[in-house]
Amino acid sequence: GHFVRVEWEDGSESRYPCVWLRDNCQCPQCFLRSARARRLVFEDLDVNIVVKEVALAGRKKISITWPDEHASEYEAEWLKKRCFSEEARAEMQEDLFLPERQYWASDLQLPKIPFEEIMYNDESMYKWLCTLKKVGIVLLTGAATRQGELVKLGHRIGFLRLTFYGPTWQVQDKADANNVAYTTAKLCFHTDYPVLQHPPGVQFLHCIKQTAAGGESVVVDGFHVSNKLKKQNPQAYQILSSTAVDYTDVGVDYCDFAVQCKQRIIDVDSRGQAVRINYNNATRDTVFDIPAEKVRPFYAALKEFDDLLNSAEHKFAYKLKPGDIVTFDNWRVLHGRQSYQSGSEVTRHLEGAYADWDVVMSRLRLLRKSILNRD
Repeated sequence: GHFVRVEWEDGSESRYPCVWLRDNCQCPQCFLRSARARRLVFEDLDVNIVVKEVALAGRKKISITWPDEHASEYEAEWLKKRCFSEEARAEMQEDLFLPERQYWASDLQLPKIPFEEIMYNDESMYKWLCTLKKVGIVLLTGAATRQGELVKLGHRIGFLRLTFYGPTWQVQDKADANNVAYTTAKLCFHTDYPVLQHPPGVQFLHCIKQTAAGGESVVVDGFHVSNKLKKQNPQAYQILSSTAVDYTDVGVDYCDFAVQCKQRIIDVDSRGQAVRINYNNATRDTVFDIPAEKVRPFYAALKEFDDLLNSAEHKFAYKLKPGDIVTFDNWRVLHGRQSYQSGSEVTRHLEGAYADWDVVMSRLRLLRKSILNRD
């Protein structure tokens, strides 16, 4: 009928829909190999197509002739990887997206790698990015205590994400601060920039100068806490993962800006699993686009989530030293800091930057390919 059935040497079996096989013909007419992109125009595809003939081309290929006499060949290995069984699909997704996560609480063993190592050694860089994806946070040590180190790091990955605060930005006490981070006050747990439609995926903070007293950093695994909330209070989880919250950010920095966005505090996938936390109390708008009677239940749900974030069993505190660069998953790890004394001169100076997960994952895949092939 509408499938081609392949029996493998190990006795297993795969079924391939005819329409998918025709859509993915690898011949030069249908596929541009130099760009690894499909040339076949969708309007020319017959969704009800069935094969005219199918044959083995040697032991490594399958050959198909279609009703219009077009011929397609498929490598056995290529086909097997793309098998539609649940196991094969899961394996391919794992290979492409590395979804494995290692959850943590106050017992976090903060992974550390020397900055110079990841700058000049591909294996170290691969280890850094894999750990960043899996654990969500890695500390790079021993960078120079001057601005510009994050620009080098960005070039090593690919490129940094430009935002309204510039390609990099300076976290220090500033007069008439245009962001709460640019004060000496305590910062509550938050993710950066939920006011953007697509918040930055990865954040870098480079410690150039550190105050003697105060200014400790705190982090919490938002996915771990979300899972806890889901078990503890499914109703609160449902509210936070379905209510669109208004965020706002207005000011002048790299250029003038007036940004508005709606985000759910907990973004979930089709299985209800948290995939991104969008929570920044400072930029949550006074405008709230929900019926009045739903407001208090929302606040109650958010309070429960916030209490879990701040519980001693979940949060991990550390103090950055000059030359440290903390790198973390801004979609997963919420961060904050303790207050510190303001003085006549700048006593604490961090340089910050962002990168998108697309850029980071692209570099990770390329490194993995070159490193695994080398083995």
